[in-house]
Amino acid sequence: MERIDGSVAACLPQGRKIAYACGDRVGFDMTSADQGVIKSAGPRSTLFTRSDAYRTKLIAANATQVVMLVAAEPGFSLEFVDRALVAARNQRVPALIAFNKTDLPSAASALARLEPYRKIGYPVIPLSVKRDCAPLLPHLEGQVSLLLGQSGMGKSTLVNRLAPEANAATREISQALDSGKHTTTHARLYHIDAASDLIDCPGMQEFGLANISFRELEYGFAEFEPLLGHCRFANCRHSNEPDCAIRKALATGTVSPQRYASFRAIAAEVKNQS
Repeated sequence: MERIDGSVAACLPQGRKIAYACGDRVGFDMTSADQGVIKSAGPRSTLFTRSDAYRTKLIAANATQVVMLVAAEPGFSLEFVDRALVAARNQRVPALIAFNKTDLPSAASALARLEPYRKIGYPVIPLSVKRDCAPLLPHLEGQVSLLLGQSGMGKSTLVNRLAPEANAATREISQALDSGKHTTTHARLYHIDAASDLIDCPGMQEFGLANISFRELEYGFAEFEPLLGHCRFANCRHSNEPDCAIRKALATGTVSPQRYASFRAIAAEVKNQS
Protein backbone atom coordinates (compact mmCIF):
# COMPACT_ATOMS: atom_id res chain seq x y z
CA MET A 1 0.00 0.00 0.00
CA GLU A 2 1.38 3.41 -0.94
CA ARG A 3 1.01 6.19 1.61
CA ILE A 4 0.58 9.89 0.87
CA ASP A 5 4.30 10.48 1.45
CA GLY A 6 5.16 7.86 -1.20
CA SER A 7 6.39 5.20 1.20
CA VAL A 8 5.05 1.65 1.06
CA ALA A 9 3.44 -0.42 3.81
CA ALA A 10 2.05 -3.95 3.83
CA CYS A 11 -1.67 -3.70 4.60
CA LEU A 12 -4.23 -6.46 5.02
CA PRO A 13 -8.00 -6.19 4.52
CA GLN A 14 -10.08 -6.07 7.67
CA GLY A 15 -12.31 -8.91 6.49
CA ARG A 16 -11.15 -12.14 4.87
CA LYS A 17 -13.72 -12.01 2.08
CA ILE A 18 -12.89 -8.46 1.01
CA ALA A 19 -10.73 -8.25 -2.12
CA TYR A 20 -8.84 -5.20 -3.34
CA ALA A 21 -7.15 -4.51 -6.65
CA CYS A 22 -4.15 -2.44 -7.62
CA GLY A 23 -5.43 1.09 -8.18
CA ASP A 24 -8.05 0.98 -5.42
CA ARG A 25 -8.15 4.09 -3.26
CA VAL A 26 -8.37 2.99 0.35
CA GLY A 27 -8.18 4.27 3.89
CA PHE A 28 -6.08 2.35 6.39
CA ASP A 29 -4.73 2.44 9.91
CA MET A 30 -1.09 1.68 10.63
CA THR A 31 -0.54 -1.09 13.19
CA SER A 32 3.26 -0.80 13.16
CA ALA A 33 5.96 1.19 11.41
CA ASP A 34 5.46 -0.63 8.09
CA GLN A 35 2.19 -2.58 8.41
CA GLY A 36 -1.45 -1.64 8.54
CA VAL A 37 -5.09 -2.67 8.15
CA ILE A 38 -7.38 -1.46 5.36
CA LYS A 39 -10.47 0.15 6.88
CA SER A 40 -12.36 1.53 3.87
CA ALA A 41 -12.31 1.82 0.08
CA GLY A 42 -13.57 4.45 -2.34
CA PRO A 43 -15.90 3.68 -5.27
CA ARG A 44 -14.34 2.22 -8.41
CA SER A 45 -14.74 3.87 -11.78
CA THR A 46 -13.51 0.72 -13.55
CA LEU A 47 -12.53 -2.81 -12.55
CA PHE A 48 -10.54 -5.18 -14.73
CA THR A 49 -10.63 -8.91 -14.05
CA ARG A 50 -9.75 -12.14 -15.77
CA SER A 51 -11.68 -15.31 -15.15
CA ASP A 52 -12.21 -18.90 -16.12
CA ALA A 53 -15.02 -21.29 -15.26
CA TYR A 54 -13.76 -21.64 -11.70
CA ARG A 55 -12.55 -18.30 -10.42
CA THR A 56 -12.22 -14.59 -11.12
CA LYS A 57 -8.98 -12.73 -10.40
CA LEU A 58 -8.88 -8.97 -9.94
CA ILE A 59 -6.37 -7.19 -12.18
CA ALA A 60 -6.70 -3.45 -11.57
CA ALA A 61 -9.15 -0.77 -10.48
CA ASN A 62 -9.76 2.81 -11.63
CA ALA A 63 -7.74 2.53 -14.85
CA THR A 64 -8.75 5.09 -17.47
CA GLN A 65 -7.21 3.36 -20.49
CA VAL A 66 -5.58 0.10 -21.57
CA VAL A 67 -2.14 -0.05 -23.17
CA MET A 68 -1.67 -3.40 -24.90
CA LEU A 69 2.05 -4.08 -25.42
CA VAL A 70 3.15 -6.44 -28.19
CA ALA A 71 6.52 -6.89 -29.85
CA ALA A 72 8.20 -8.05 -33.03
CA GLU A 73 9.72 -10.95 -31.08
CA PRO A 74 8.70 -13.27 -29.52
CA GLY A 75 5.52 -13.87 -31.45
CA PHE A 76 2.38 -12.45 -29.88
CA SER A 77 -1.15 -13.81 -29.80
CA LEU A 78 -3.77 -11.74 -31.62
CA GLU A 79 -6.47 -13.51 -29.64
CA PHE A 80 -4.81 -12.24 -26.46
CA VAL A 81 -4.90 -8.71 -27.93
CA ASP A 82 -8.58 -9.14 -28.79
CA ARG A 83 -9.39 -10.31 -25.28
CA ALA A 84 -7.71 -7.25 -23.76
CA LEU A 85 -9.61 -4.96 -26.12
CA VAL A 86 -12.91 -6.63 -25.22
CA ALA A 87 -12.13 -6.04 -21.54
CA ALA A 88 -11.42 -2.37 -22.27
CA ARG A 89 -14.71 -1.85 -24.13
CA ASN A 90 -16.54 -3.72 -21.38
CA GLN A 91 -15.24 -1.09 -18.93
CA ARG A 92 -15.95 1.78 -21.37
CA VAL A 93 -12.33 2.92 -21.54
CA PRO A 94 -10.17 3.56 -24.62
CA ALA A 95 -7.33 1.26 -25.60
CA LEU A 96 -4.21 1.48 -27.73
CA ILE A 97 -1.61 -0.99 -28.96
CA ALA A 98 2.07 -0.26 -28.38
CA PHE A 99 4.31 -2.19 -30.78
CA ASN A 100 7.79 -2.74 -29.33
CA LYS A 101 11.14 -3.77 -30.84
CA THR A 102 10.80 -1.91 -34.13
CA ASP A 103 14.58 -2.20 -34.52
CA LEU A 104 14.38 -5.96 -35.22
CA PRO A 105 14.38 -7.34 -38.79
CA SER A 106 11.05 -9.06 -38.20
CA ALA A 107 9.32 -5.82 -37.18
CA ALA A 108 7.71 -5.01 -40.54
CA SER A 109 5.91 -8.35 -40.89
CA ALA A 110 4.85 -8.34 -37.24
CA LEU A 111 3.54 -4.78 -37.49
CA ALA A 112 1.50 -5.73 -40.55
CA ARG A 113 -0.48 -8.15 -38.38
CA LEU A 114 -1.87 -5.14 -36.53
CA GLU A 115 -3.27 -3.38 -39.60
CA PRO A 116 -6.85 -4.64 -38.97
CA TYR A 117 -6.77 -2.80 -35.64
CA ARG A 118 -5.77 0.49 -37.28
CA LYS A 119 -8.67 0.10 -39.68
CA ILE A 120 -11.21 -0.12 -36.88
CA GLY A 121 -9.78 2.85 -35.01
CA TYR A 122 -7.29 1.53 -32.48
CA PRO A 123 -4.08 3.58 -32.29
CA VAL A 124 -0.98 1.47 -33.00
CA ILE A 125 2.18 3.10 -31.63
CA PRO A 126 5.50 1.71 -32.97
CA LEU A 127 8.50 2.18 -30.69
CA SER A 128 11.70 0.61 -29.46
CA VAL A 129 11.54 0.71 -25.69
CA LYS A 130 15.29 0.24 -25.23
CA ARG A 131 15.99 3.27 -27.45
CA ASP A 132 13.16 5.75 -27.00
CA CYS A 133 9.75 5.76 -25.32
CA ALA A 134 8.86 9.23 -26.62
CA PRO A 135 6.21 8.06 -29.17
CA LEU A 136 4.13 6.62 -26.34
CA LEU A 137 4.41 9.46 -23.83
CA PRO A 138 1.68 11.78 -25.23
CA HIS A 139 -0.80 8.92 -25.00
CA LEU A 140 -0.08 8.43 -21.29
CA GLU A 141 -0.53 12.04 -20.18
CA GLY A 142 -3.25 12.49 -17.58
CA GLN A 143 -4.21 8.82 -17.66
CA VAL A 144 -4.13 5.86 -15.31
CA SER A 145 -2.89 3.38 -17.91
CA LEU A 146 -3.27 -0.36 -17.41
CA LEU A 147 -0.30 -2.02 -19.10
CA LEU A 148 -1.09 -5.51 -20.41
CA GLY A 149 1.00 -7.93 -22.39
CA GLN A 150 2.24 -11.45 -22.68
CA SER A 151 5.58 -12.43 -21.19
CA GLY A 152 8.59 -11.29 -23.20
CA MET A 153 7.02 -8.23 -24.82
CA GLY A 154 9.27 -5.78 -22.92
CA LYS A 155 6.92 -4.62 -20.17
CA SER A 156 9.58 -4.51 -17.47
CA THR A 157 11.91 -2.50 -19.68
CA LEU A 158 9.12 -0.07 -20.53
CA VAL A 159 8.16 0.37 -16.88
CA ASN A 160 11.76 1.03 -15.86
CA ARG A 161 12.10 3.64 -18.61
CA LEU A 162 8.86 5.40 -17.69
CA ALA A 163 9.30 5.14 -13.92
CA PRO A 164 13.00 4.98 -13.00
CA GLU A 165 12.08 4.35 -9.36
CA ALA A 166 10.42 1.04 -10.32
CA ASN A 167 13.36 -1.16 -9.30
CA ALA A 168 13.66 0.54 -5.93
CA ALA A 169 9.92 0.29 -5.38
CA THR A 170 9.94 -3.41 -6.23
CA ARG A 171 12.65 -4.03 -3.65
CA GLU A 172 10.65 -2.06 -1.07
CA ILE A 173 7.57 -4.19 -1.69
CA SER A 174 9.64 -7.37 -1.27
CA GLN A 175 10.92 -6.18 2.08
CA ALA A 176 7.47 -5.07 3.25
CA LEU A 177 5.88 -8.40 2.34
CA ASP A 178 8.86 -10.37 3.68
CA SER A 179 8.28 -12.79 0.85
CA GLY A 180 10.58 -14.79 -1.35
CA LYS A 181 8.20 -14.61 -4.30
CA HIS A 182 9.31 -12.78 -7.40
CA THR A 183 7.56 -9.43 -7.19
CA THR A 184 6.47 -9.36 -10.83
CA THR A 185 3.64 -11.64 -9.68
CA HIS A 186 2.00 -8.54 -8.18
CA ALA A 187 0.41 -5.66 -10.04
CA ARG A 188 1.97 -2.32 -9.13
CA LEU A 189 1.04 1.32 -9.77
CA TYR A 190 3.85 3.71 -10.72
CA HIS A 191 3.72 7.49 -11.02
CA ILE A 192 5.00 8.69 -14.40
CA ASP A 193 4.44 12.31 -13.41
CA ALA A 194 2.09 14.29 -11.16
CA ALA A 195 -0.91 13.60 -13.42
CA SER A 196 -0.08 10.25 -15.04
CA ASP A 197 0.07 6.74 -13.56
CA LEU A 198 0.89 3.32 -14.95
CA ILE A 199 -0.43 0.03 -13.55
CA ASP A 200 1.95 -2.77 -14.48
CA CYS A 201 0.47 -6.26 -14.43
CA PRO A 202 2.51 -9.47 -14.48
CA GLY A 203 3.10 -10.91 -17.93
CA MET A 204 0.39 -13.45 -18.66
CA GLN A 205 -0.30 -15.98 -21.38
CA GLU A 206 -4.06 -16.32 -20.82
CA PHE A 207 -6.77 -13.69 -20.45
CA GLY A 208 -10.00 -15.41 -19.52
CA LEU A 209 -13.30 -13.59 -20.06
CA ALA A 210 -15.71 -16.16 -18.67
CA ASN A 211 -17.29 -13.51 -16.42
CA ILE A 212 -18.85 -11.47 -19.24
CA SER A 213 -22.10 -12.17 -21.05
CA PHE A 214 -22.52 -12.98 -24.72
CA ARG A 215 -24.11 -9.58 -25.29
CA GLU A 216 -21.15 -7.86 -23.64
CA LEU A 217 -18.85 -9.88 -25.86
CA GLU A 218 -20.69 -8.71 -28.98
CA TYR A 219 -20.22 -5.08 -28.02
CA GLY A 220 -16.62 -5.82 -27.08
CA PHE A 221 -15.78 -6.00 -30.80
CA ALA A 222 -15.93 -2.41 -32.03
CA GLU A 223 -16.61 -3.33 -35.66
CA PHE A 224 -19.61 -5.46 -34.64
CA GLU A 225 -21.50 -2.64 -32.94
CA PRO A 226 -23.10 -1.03 -36.04
CA LEU A 227 -24.15 -4.50 -37.24
CA LEU A 228 -25.87 -5.68 -34.09
CA GLY A 229 -29.63 -5.87 -34.38
CA HIS A 230 -29.46 -6.49 -38.14
CA CYS A 231 -29.36 -10.29 -38.04
CA ARG A 232 -32.51 -12.20 -38.94
CA PHE A 233 -32.74 -13.68 -35.44
CA ALA A 234 -32.61 -11.55 -32.30
CA ASN A 235 -30.67 -14.26 -30.45
CA CYS A 236 -28.19 -14.85 -33.29
CA ARG A 237 -24.90 -16.36 -32.11
CA HIS A 238 -23.15 -15.33 -35.36
CA SER A 239 -22.15 -18.91 -36.06
CA ASN A 240 -24.21 -20.80 -38.65
CA GLU A 241 -27.48 -18.87 -38.55
CA PRO A 242 -28.91 -17.65 -41.89
CA ASP A 243 -28.86 -13.93 -42.67
CA CYS A 244 -26.34 -13.12 -39.94
CA ALA A 245 -25.08 -9.53 -40.34
CA ILE A 246 -21.71 -10.37 -38.77
CA ARG A 247 -21.05 -13.26 -41.14
CA LYS A 248 -22.12 -11.15 -44.13
CA ALA A 249 -19.57 -8.52 -43.05
CA LEU A 250 -16.99 -11.28 -42.73
CA ALA A 251 -17.67 -12.37 -46.30
CA THR A 252 -17.25 -8.82 -47.63
CA GLY A 253 -14.06 -8.15 -45.64
CA THR A 254 -15.60 -5.61 -43.25
CA VAL A 255 -14.85 -7.97 -40.38
CA SER A 256 -11.37 -9.50 -40.17
CA PRO A 257 -11.27 -13.34 -40.29
CA GLN A 258 -8.81 -13.32 -37.41
CA ARG A 259 -11.03 -11.08 -35.29
CA TYR A 260 -14.03 -13.27 -36.06
CA ALA A 261 -12.03 -16.35 -35.04
CA SER A 262 -11.20 -14.66 -31.73
CA PHE A 263 -14.86 -13.85 -31.22
CA ARG A 264 -15.87 -17.46 -31.76
CA ALA A 265 -13.15 -18.70 -29.38
CA ILE A 266 -14.23 -16.32 -26.61
CA ALA A 267 -17.92 -17.02 -27.24
CA ALA A 268 -17.29 -20.66 -26.33
CA GLU A 269 -16.44 -19.65 -22.76
CA VAL A 270 -18.64 -16.65 -21.90
CA LYS A 271 -21.96 -16.75 -20.09
CA ASN A 272 -24.87 -17.66 -22.30
CA GLN A 273 -27.01 -14.68 -21.33
CA SER A 274 -28.18 -11.46 -22.93
